[in-house]
This record gives sequence, C-alpha cells and structure tokens, in this order.
Amino acid sequence: MDRDFVLSLLERYVKSDNLRKHMLATEAIMRALARRFNQNEEIWGIAGLIHDIDYELCEDDTTKHGKLSEDILKDADFPEEIIEAVKAHVKGVEVDNNPMHIALCSADAVNGLIIAGALIKPEKSLSAIDTNFILKRFKEKAFARGANREEIKLCEKLGLSLEEFISISLSAMREIHEELGL
Repeated sequence: MDRDFVLSLLERYVKSDNLRKHMLATEAIMRALARRFNQNEEIWGIAGLIHDIDYELCEDDTTKHGKLSEDILKDADFPEEIIEAVKAHVKGVEVDNNPMHIALCSADAVNGLIIAGALIKPEKSLSAIDTNFILKRFKEKAFARGANREEIKLCEKLGLSLEEFISISLSAMREIHEELGL
C-alpha cells in the first residue's frame, strides 16, 4: 500500500489539522511497535495512519465509526488485515487478541495523553516532557480525560509495561515532531 495514496485519501476525508496530526502520531507509534515486535512496519503504519478516516463523517453518530471506514477502505482496495484492524480499534478495551489490533487501540489512546502533556508545558514541545512526566499525568484522572487509560493499558497484553509503551510512543512521536507541530 502506497503511503502517498493513503495521504491523498486523508486529504479527501479528513479536514481537521488536529485529527490529521493524531493520525500521523498513531502511525508513528504503530511503526515503532511493528519494529519492536518484528511485524510488517508498512501494514501496521498504514493502519495507524488511516484508522480514523471516517471520524468526521460520523459526526455525532459514533455507531457509524469503523463501518464507514470499512466501506472507504474496501472501495480503495486496502488489505483485509488493515480493514480489520481499523474496525477492531473502535471496540476499545473489548478489542480481540490480535497484536496489531491491540497495538492500534493503545496507540490511538496514548498519543492524546502525550500531546496533552506537551501542550501544558510552556515550550509546547515533545522535547519538554519525558516518560516519567507522562506516567504521572496518566495517574491523574482529570488530565486528558479523552485519553482512555484502560485502552492505553492494553499494551500489557502485548507484553509491554506501561512505562515501556509510553517510552516507545513518546520516542516515535518525537521523530515526527515537526509534522505534529510539537
């Protein structure tokens, strides 16, 4: 699957810069996790990049999330494993035991926590935070409420500690800090 083609689909379906940045961050984390687990980095990365392609189309009806993605991705001849991962991430903590599905669900949730952590620093930069800072924020329920802690903790099903997962995720996001504006 060609990344440029995927980016052109995002241009068509995703108008929000923040949502695009979220999807880029998820891609970066998924690529790092694929390397960590000796998986196909392109497949995992593309799944991360495309996972919320239908988010804006769903508007207030979250029951459509994932279903509209499936239609878009099938029409564009995406591999079935990517389509299944995109559909599975919507299930949240009820995700199946497929490692890519678990990774996508966790990566989707953790990058919001990391971005929120960077944004509260005066520098508004990923370089201004570290793993311990994010671990402390993780424990604060009022901080970044949209970052589902249970979904983040699914990383443990992959054999990663929360600390290791956050470290991998933060490092991956730092690699694309310019694209993220952080």
